[in-house]
Amino acid sequence: MIAFLTCVAEYVGPNSRLIHLGLTSSDVVDTAFALLIKESAEILLNDIDTLMTALKRQAMTHKHTLCMGRTHGVHAEPTTWGLKLTVWYEEMKRNKTRLTHALQHINVGKISGAVGNFAHMPPELESLVCKELGLQPANAATQILQRDRHAEFITAISICGGTLEKIATEIRGLQKTECNEILEPFSSTQKGSSAMPHKKNPIICERITGLSRILRGYALTAMENQNLWHERDISHSSAERIIFPDATVGLDYMMDLATRVITDMTVNKTAMKDNISKSYNVFLSQQLLLAMVQKGMLRETAYRIVQRNAHSAFDEKVLFNDKIKADDDINALLTETELDELFSFDRYTENVDIIFNRVYQPDTTYIAGS
Repeated sequence: MIAFLTCVAEYVGPNSRLIHLGLTSSDVVDTAFALLIKESAEILLNDIDTLMTALKRQAMTHKHTLCMGRTHGVHAEPTTWGLKLTVWYEEMKRNKTRLTHALQHINVGKISGAVGNFAHMPPELESLVCKELGLQPANAATQILQRDRHAEFITAISICGGTLEKIATEIRGLQKTECNEILEPFSSTQKGSSAMPHKKNPIICERITGLSRILRGYALTAMENQNLWHERDISHSSAERIIFPDATVGLDYMMDLATRVITDMTVNKTAMKDNISKSYNVFLSQQLLLAMVQKGMLRETAYRIVQRNAHSAFDEKVLFNDKIKADDDINALLTETELDELFSFDRYTENVDIIFNRVYQPDTTYIAGS
């Protein structure tokens, strides 16, 4: 700042004595920094809206597309691809809220002098300048704006990056050859491995995953910057010159990649159906367990009977439906007709509309058919 003022003074002449009168460098630098952050946040918020539109469009398309839900990496119960996308959409809503709140807290200016006490200029000057710039005056400051504001902003960016990483990791997992349910975009002229021409590697999602690690590191740096000596030191400055441009540009790039993946991904419904069948319907175990309990059997007893048949069906590679019909303990409680009624996939989709209404009805981001 001193070098800048010296340079300006050479051109302005005697009136330069009135420039920066009573100010400290951070009055200018931190206030200008807030404007830069505000501009970048507006770009990022627009990125979030764009990704949310893509997620919603795909969720509506695949509202009832059955796929296997997995917990601990193991087949659990069927869900729908639309519901998985809806979970991500809802999380992006929260990211938008976090970033909006962080922007509100950092949308401030500070022109209060060397230690923040307006010793050499009136508070009215700060109010006047901030109003002109569209910022709020900081209620209290030292020589600088306090860095909890900046830490909140970078942390919001990092959390948003974590959501993108979660999306990318799920798609990477589902693109495995053994799964083959979702594939990220792969152009006709694109190459995978330099050695193996057959490869279609999920490099876009892997790129998102790697960049999210950088954002988390920047969040830690931003929190370290909160702790400065007395009314300020300069230890935060060098770090901020790296982490703020990198974090904002990085997330913008990641959002663009994620939107491309969601918009142009391949959804392999046949593979989804085939993967569901690989469990031999043992995922229907909970339906059977509940039915046996409702018939009066102790839950622990029913659990052991159902578990025994489920494990046996999977190991022997026979349908769970057929296995349990040969079990005397089960037949003593449930008729064949009652058992057949249990083996319906309808229950996995019957409440989809309720969930979609909870998530999508409050907004108009997406219009059916648009």
